[in-house]
Amino acid sequence: MGAERAGDERETPARRRGQGELEAQVLSALGEASEPVTATWVLERLDGGLSYSTVITILTRLHAKQAVTRSGPGRPVLWQPVANEADLAALRMRRLLDKQSDRDAVLSSFVSVLSSHDEELLRSLLAESGPGDSAAPHAPADRPEG
Repeated sequence: MGAERAGDERETPARRRGQGELEAQVLSALGEASEPVTATWVLERLDGGLSYSTVITILTRLHAKQAVTRSGPGRPVLWQPVANEADLAALRMRRLLDKQSDRDAVLSSFVSVLSSHDEELLRSLLAESGPGDSAAPHAPADRPEG
């Protein structure tokens, strides 16, 4: 039995990362840089034994989401954050909302599950932005106004 127990202890499954967790880690690492950096630089600052190709995939996804920029076609490719973790989360939320046919229901449901603190913070932020101001900076350029 002792051999079986030792084998069981060694077969601990790897923890599966949550959605967006790696992106957040990469953005956090990029946020530490004072200038554009290589994927290797990012990889060296991440924990978890990731491969170089995984880091490139994450950076490419972040680039597609407009959360990072990359240098031109020359080598080495240099990466720089455009958005921080909070900006990226807000962008995800906005994209999810844009996919819904009943935006009013989605927003109403969202507000109904907020803590009282978060609801008060949201009310305060909306009051600060003024009427109509909150949507204007984020409106897609290809969507006609009015």
